[in-house]
Formats: sequence, C-alpha cells, structure tokens
Amino acid sequence: MKHQLSPLVDSHSRLNRCQLSVVSCKLSSDGFTLIELVLVVAIMGILSAFFLTVLNPFEQFKKAADSQRKSDLAQVQRALEVYYEDYSRYPEASSDKIAPQGSVKNWGSSWAPYINLLPKDSSTQKLYIYMVSPDGQSYWLYASLDRQGKDPQACNQDGSACSNVPAGLVCGASASQICNYGISSPNVSP
Repeated sequence: MKHQLSPLVDSHSRLNRCQLSVVSCKLSSDGFTLIELVLVVAIMGILSAFFLTVLNPFEQFKKAADSQRKSDLAQVQRALEVYYEDYSRYPEASSDKIAPQGSVKNWGSSWAPYINLLPKDSSTQKLYIYMVSPDGQSYWLYASLDRQGKDPQACNQDGSACSNVPAGLVCGASASQICNYGISSPNVSP
C-alpha cells in the first residue's frame, strides 16, 4: 500500500522548496515585478514619442483648420454663383464683406436664401475677404491658411500672398495673416 502524505505535510514540503529556491518561488507568483513594470512603461514611452513625431498633432490641428477654411469658402462660392444666376452679376463688396444691394452681410450672419449662415473663420485673429470687380462680373474670396506654403492648394508654395490680393490687404488682425489661399469666379484666377 502506497503511503500518502497528508495535505498539511505536502504544503509544508512545498513551502520548504520555495524557501530553498527563492527565484522559482517569485516567478510563479501572480503579480508583476518592478523590472517588468519599468520595461513596459519605457516601451510605451518610446512608442508614444515615435507616434508624436510621426503624426505631429499640432500640424494635424492646423491641417483641420485649413480644411475648414477651404470648405467655408467653397460654400460661399456656391452661394455667389446662385446669386449670379438670379441677378446676372455678383453682389457688391463693402469693407471686404458681401454687400448685396448695399446691405452688408457680416461673416457669421445669415444671407438667405443663398446660404443659411455665411461662414466665419474659427480663429478670432483671422478674417475671410470678399472682393468684386467694378462691373460685378468677377469676384475673389481669400483666407489665411495656418500651414501657409505647406498646403498644396495655397496660392504660392512659399506661403506668400495670392497674386491678385491688393497691396496691404491682410486676412486678419495683424500683418502676419496674409491672404495665401483664394478662390474666384470661373472667369478669373485668385
């Protein structure tokens, strides 16, 4: 007959083996060691630094704001074309704003039925600019892109102002907000 050890004796022998071999006892525990935690944190830090440099979130925010500006001007362009169909001319301009029949429309206000709300630049330091030819047959819309010449649709790849922007005209509160992006009526270039 085989001799069976009682559970108390068996657990006592396991305890002795654990005391004799401290390393194997720690490896069989359920928690993480300090070294394992430090390694995981270090690897996460390296990966975070890599992704921040590759993705460059500040550049992505600028890109998103510039996309919104281009979309805003495209909406205004569609509204101007509908206005042209109604009146065979584009609306007048006053203080770089749209002024149909002499009624100045501020950026951010309604211009029904052509557009529910004229878009307004999300930056309080920047403005959209509207200009029209004296005969009302051509118009230009300008904005200041954050990415300047880095944007492939900017007027000039060096970030300078569009060629038809009058000297001294800026798209914002300071001279640094140059009008470097523009769209126009189909018969002229920005």
